Amino acid sequence: MDDQAALSPAIETDGGVWRFPAGAPLRLDSGAVLPGLEIGYQTYGRLNESRTNAVLVCHALTGDQYAASTHPITGKPGWWSRVIGPGLPLDPDRYFIISTNVVGGCMGSTGPGSANPKTGEPYGLAFPMITIADMVRAQAMLIEAMGIDTLFAVIGGSMGGMQVLQWAADYPEKLFSAVCIAAAARHSAQNIAFHEVGRQAIMADPDWRGGAYQSEGVSPSKGLAVARMAAHITYLSEAALQRKFGRELRKDGLSWGFDADFQVESYLRHQGASFVDRFDANSYLYITRALDYFDLAAGHEGVLAQAFRKARQVRFMVLSFSSDWLYSTAESRDIVRALNAAGCRASFVEIETDKGHDAFFLDEPQLDATLRGFLEATAQARGLA
Repeated sequence: MDDQAALSPAIETDGGVWRFPAGAPLRLDSGAVLPGLEIGYQTYGRLNESRTNAVLVCHALTGDQYAASTHPITGKPGWWSRVIGPGLPLDPDRYFIISTNVVGGCMGSTGPGSANPKTGEPYGLAFPMITIADMVRAQAMLIEAMGIDTLFAVIGGSMGGMQVLQWAADYPEKLFSAVCIAAAARHSAQNIAFHEVGRQAIMADPDWRGGAYQSEGVSPSKGLAVARMAAHITYLSEAALQRKFGRELRKDGLSWGFDADFQVESYLRHQGASFVDRFDANSYLYITRALDYFDLAAGHEGVLAQAFRKARQVRFMVLSFSSDWLYSTAESRDIVRALNAAGCRASFVEIETDKGHDAFFLDEPQLDATLRGFLEATAQARGLA
């Protein structure tokens, strides 16, 4: 049990790296095959005898499996500690909560930093391209290996919400309910553009070395920090930036140079500098590309409703934030309309907030109440005491 769990004794934490045998490779949408698949994961609570209380929590772009555990690198609480815990919407006394690191990640799952079995060196750019569907396929392999036939719920925000939608499209028979938060059914041109800026910043760093920086003992930290800074702007609303920073200076008077004169500059530099300690640059390239490739309707004759045609028994909840311009409420409404057109049961809530896209990480009482209400009603329908 880690430090975070020790602070909350009711949370029994387990996890590590799940290693699949050589005879169970991950087959990717690109046609490539990943042998020796490894998945980093954490669990909270215990699986009940009927194996009906399992909840899969899917992380966003820069997240990991430490949803409610102390992060082993940063020492900070898990990214959803305010949602997972005793008395919280995802209570481990009631649910068996599973959180995994996505394929392509850098916290225990097979990714570009993993050893290439052909060379013994890190994959680097020899790692095959991945998709959101590949991430979900790996999760489904893990869930099956755990002996779980049906998930009580799959829940995620942002890229995690995209994984939720992919689960509903690819494995509807394995879901009882699904909660999609602040996501979209495909990546927009604007989002692809922001990701391309970040990728180019990484690849322009001399220490990137064509993706072989690990083998050469260096790290493209400056480029990765700039990529994080650019992306972080999209996670906040203009109102939130104005409220938190405005045009406040860090010191009295201007430096008349290029130091961080403004508090918002200092904030972004801190975000970039702290990010490079816990994330791998090549993983950032691969995961952002997977997001760019995401278009759920494309595999269903361009009709989003067709993606959900086999998910009519799944209970859906879709949530958006009024100030989120990364994945807008309009995009969430498109998902709901497609679910309705497919004959699925779908609830929708737009939460009024000025906190922007990252609101699902922050103190947002209406989000907590909505999650709690949906899960409580769904648990009763599932027969969970």
